[in-house]
Amino acid sequence: MATDYDEVRPDVAESRNASLEAVKSANSPDARSVVLELDEADTVDGVELPGADLSGEELIIHVIPQAADEFTCYSCFLVRHRSQLAREKDGHAYCIECEG
Repeated sequence: MATDYDEVRPDVAESRNASLEAVKSANSPDARSVVLELDEADTVDGVELPGADLSGEELIIHVIPQAADEFTCYSCFLVRHRSQLAREKDGHAYCIECEG
């Protein structure tokens, strides 16, 4: 007698149908209600983080100009010391990490 090994076994088919029915009968929210709940909860005006009011703060940054023995890598745009210069091509300098 020939056996079709590609056919789904009866016990597997029954459990598949039973689990599908269990999911359908569960009291899970549908996609529309979840989207509405997320939209209502996403209001920025209602959220206040403690200590997050930085409106009165002023950020002070001291910019140090590039020194004569430094260059800016044209690949990673970091300022490097001349000892890390790998090559210069067409007026652009590249560091040893980018040329790696």
